Amino acid sequence: MSRLPINPTRMELLRLRKRLVVAQRGHKLLKDKLDGLMKEFLEISNKYKTSRLIVDEELPQILKLFVIADITSSRQITENALESTKQDLELKINRNRIMGVIVPKFEFSFGETKGMYSFIHTSPELDRAISSLKDFMTELLKMAELEETVRLMAVEIEKTRRRVNALEYTVIPRMQETVKYITNKLDEMERSNTARLMKIKALRLAQES
Repeated sequence: MSRLPINPTRMELLRLRKRLVVAQRGHKLLKDKLDGLMKEFLEISNKYKTSRLIVDEELPQILKLFVIADITSSRQITENALESTKQDLELKINRNRIMGVIVPKFEFSFGETKGMYSFIHTSPELDRAISSLKDFMTELLKMAELEETVRLMAVEIEKTRRRVNALEYTVIPRMQETVKYITNKLDEMERSNTARLMKIKALRLAQES
C-alpha cells in the first residue's frame, strides 16, 4: 500500500490523524447508509416483483377479452362502447425520499366516464375487459412507480458501495500506512537526536575532567 505524499513532521502527523478520524467516521456512516439502502431496496424489490407478476398475468387476459369481444361483436359496436366509457386520467408525479434518495410518488385519479353503452348488443367479454381495465391501469402505474424507485435506489447503492470500498480499501489504509511511516520516522529522528545529545554531553564531560 503506497503512502500519501506528506512530509514526516509532527504538524503533518497531527493533521493526518484528524483526517483519519474523519475518514473512519465517514466510512461508518456510509456503511450504515448502505445497509439501510439494501434493506429498503429488498423490500421495494419484492413489492415490484409482486406488482410485475400481476401486470404480466392480467395484461394477456384483458387483451384476450378484447380480441374475443372484437370477434363476437361488430367492430363499430366495440369502438362505440370503448368511446362511451373513456375516462380522463390525471397523473401527478410528486417526490419522496427514501434513505436520502429522491424517488417518484404517483398521484392519479380517473375522471367521470363520458357515457354508457348498451349491454344488450355487446359481448360479456367486452364488459369484463372494460371493467378490468381501470384496475389494471392502477396496478400498471403502481408498477411503474416501483420500477423507477428500484432503478434509482440501485444507482445510489452502487455509488455508495464504491465510496465505502474506496474508503475501506484505499483511503483509510493509505492514511494508516502514512501515519505509521511518519511515526516511525519521527521516532527515528528522536532517537538520533537523543544519541547526538548524549554524545555531545559525553564530550563536554570528558573535556571538563
